[in-house]
Amino acid sequence: MIAEADWVLIDEKKNFSYEELEKLQPEKIFIPHWSYIIPPQIFKKFECIVFHMTDLPYGRGGSPLQNLIAKGHSETKISAIRVEKGLDTGPVYLKAPLSLMGTAQEIFLRSTDVIEKMIEEIIIHDLNPVPQSGEITEFIRRKPEQGNIERLDTVEQVFDYIRMLDCEGYPPAFFETKEFRFEFTRASLKSEKEILADVRIIKK
Repeated sequence: MIAEADWVLIDEKKNFSYEELEKLQPEKIFIPHWSYIIPPQIFKKFECIVFHMTDLPYGRGGSPLQNLIAKGHSETKISAIRVEKGLDTGPVYLKAPLSLMGTAQEIFLRSTDVIEKMIEEIIIHDLNPVPQSGEITEFIRRKPEQGNIERLDTVEQVFDYIRMLDCEGYPPAFFETKEFRFEFTRASLKSEKEILADVRIIKK
């Protein structure tokens, strides 16, 4: 990160308030990973910049990583956008490529490095955002029950479902019998017919 910049880290929701920001009077607010609604009082007063894991306006909405992988994408772009009233509708500062290979945890870690470089570029070049252009595609936030692999048809699909949910804080891919729930992590695709994975078996 830029050494000469004056940074303040806010990593708790309770501290991300209009009152606290009024005290700080930030020039820009960068929000790399945030799943909460940002109040209009904040984004109307301050320049708030979020990072969305799709090539906007493709993929506006929830669960971008899981929706991308479920749709068969192997790569994407991270879009840095200014927050406005609409969901992921704000103007774009810049975009950067991101591979979707690996587990969700690995992808998120890789995205952190990409986002850090994007923040530096926005500051160094004093970038101004431009309106989104292109066909709009919206994603719907995925629900935990959509991680059920029981009805999937191919080994590749099962592998993708396991890895795209393999991250701390996410409900893992699973299937259930009458008596047990089987949860899967750490998948390795061995062939078109075989996956090795860790399984947690829970008695109902």
